Amino acid sequence: MYPFEQYHSKALCQALVDQIHLMADRPLRFMEVCGGHTMAVRKYGIPSLLPDSIMLLSGPGCPVCVTSSLFIDQAIHLAAYDRMTICTFGDLLRVQGTNGSLEKAKTEGKDIRVVLSGLDALEIARQQPEKKIVLLGIGFETTAPTTAATILTARKEKISNFFVLSAHKLMPPAMEAIISEGIPINGYICPGHVTTITGIAMYKKIVENFGIGCVVSGFEPLDLLQTILMLVRQVKANQPKVEIQYSRAVKPEGNPKAMAIIEEVFETVDEWWRGLGILKASGLKPRDSFQDFDASEVFSLPVYEISEPEACICGDILKGLKKPQDCMLYGKNCTPDNPVGACMVSSEGSCQTHYNYAGIN
Repeated sequence: MYPFEQYHSKALCQALVDQIHLMADRPLRFMEVCGGHTMAVRKYGIPSLLPDSIMLLSGPGCPVCVTSSLFIDQAIHLAAYDRMTICTFGDLLRVQGTNGSLEKAKTEGKDIRVVLSGLDALEIARQQPEKKIVLLGIGFETTAPTTAATILTARKEKISNFFVLSAHKLMPPAMEAIISEGIPINGYICPGHVTTITGIAMYKKIVENFGIGCVVSGFEPLDLLQTILMLVRQVKANQPKVEIQYSRAVKPEGNPKAMAIIEEVFETVDEWWRGLGILKASGLKPRDSFQDFDASEVFSLPVYEISEPEACICGDILKGLKKPQDCMLYGKNCTPDNPVGACMVSSEGSCQTHYNYAGIN
């Protein structure tokens, strides 16, 4: 039997949809800030089940989508070093820098390899001690512990040819920035995987300072519908709070061991987000005590000007101001096979999910 069959029950789905339609008596805008939710919302046709009064917005929850051209340019610069190997997750390959992508650099002969984890990159460093191995660390609080653990392993084993170029980011500053810019949101569909690591304490500031409810959601159809109903109830009762819908995976305290590893290895830094600019203490880089593993400290890296593709509105899409269909490039010059903007590169990007599941919603 399909292990999550109960989360696809037609009867339960209809019951939740009926409750949402009954209670949603005013215009409501809910934003998901997880790329997995963005894909699930479109894959399962959730918008088509909701009343016209509810609008779902895709926020800055796709790591690839918010990664700057500066990071790509620096990675390509490093790839030109003698005896250098760049290790990256696959969906970062086609993100455009100023003059091309990692994929293009790979076709030009640079040693750029796709890995599934930081430990894969570390294994390459073990097997090829004569080379310098740089892992491109991207992702939010979900992936930061694995990068930190890899650095700790490299130190323990005295592997001196392994480095990390970090673009890891923290979710709360971006969520707060969106509200601070005056973008109307009635509630956040909070990321399930991130919150398994962090716990829910980080959302309480959003509730207390902005009066915006936060519900941590799972990824199945009934998870998402129940989350939306929980947010509708909060708004209707005028009682914003932090709730966990995804209780089978998320504990209020999160994963203290994983958070301790992040704290041990990384420190917060100001970081650039597509559409939001530089946000204070929203990024992670290795602490001074782990400087030997920090590619930005070990190697001389130029500071490139951050550029965006002409006519691309990915930044506005990530803030919920525009929809992919509002972009003049969408589905024409910009497709999953030939992405121009970062939102079309990843399977979790808003533009690609709209494109892939256009017939469902």
